[in-house]
Amino acid sequence: MTDPGNNKDELAGTEQPFVQHLFELRDRLLHALYGVAAVLAVLLFYPGPSQLYDLLAMPLVKALPEGSRMIAVGVVSPFLVPIKVSVLAAIGLSLPWILYQVWAFVAPGLYKHEKKLVLPLVAASTVLFYLGAAFCYFFVFGQAFPAIQKMAPMSVAVSPDIEAYLDFVITMFIAFGVAFEVPIVVVILARMGLVTIAQLKAYRSYFVVGAAAIAGLVTPPDPVSMIALLVPMCLLYEVGIWAAQIFIKHTKAPDEAAEAAKP
Repeated sequence: MTDPGNNKDELAGTEQPFVQHLFELRDRLLHALYGVAAVLAVLLFYPGPSQLYDLLAMPLVKALPEGSRMIAVGVVSPFLVPIKVSVLAAIGLSLPWILYQVWAFVAPGLYKHEKKLVLPLVAASTVLFYLGAAFCYFFVFGQAFPAIQKMAPMSVAVSPDIEAYLDFVITMFIAFGVAFEVPIVVVILARMGLVTIAQLKAYRSYFVVGAAAIAGLVTPPDPVSMIALLVPMCLLYEVGIWAAQIFIKHTKAPDEAAEAAKP
């Protein structure tokens, strides 16, 4: 798209051969991999795989009856599961670096108004995902695990398997991280013109019903966890409506801005 004020495409002359794009993609993927490997090396040295798993398991261990411990059903689980945690932690901590490599690859092909839209959305989506996972770990687990343990029959010895716990935690982190992306989805839908701000406001009640259904499916079977996910999603929906109005105003293409400025 060209700038009507300039009659010149700002990306003109920046085209590169397809093979060069492949080399650039390879380099960016390698840089991302090197970043993950560097973080993983640090985590393996300090605090170490076992300590990382202990940190991850802390909310559940605190809720277990006195004297109870987690168990490892698989023969190699005590070794492999902490290593998996270290790898996943390295990927999570390296996420900003990975996204930077993605941005560095695609940014040269974007117009200025597109960069104004994409870069804030990438940064905001990363922060929101971290916030969702942190909210799940520090608040939801602290409320859900004690409630679940209270429901266990007296005849049952509660000793969760370490691998099953890891799968559950990763699922919850992803669920809450994705749920906290509600403002990003709202902004993208509004900016693409698929919905208007007025429609987003009118759809509030439908969103609450849908969010309640999602919260009931992905959270543990206790009302505290469900409400803990439902309330942030509803608040973030309102944040998304507010942010969408700002993004639509400040990320218009030059021809759209010129059209809007006409009397």
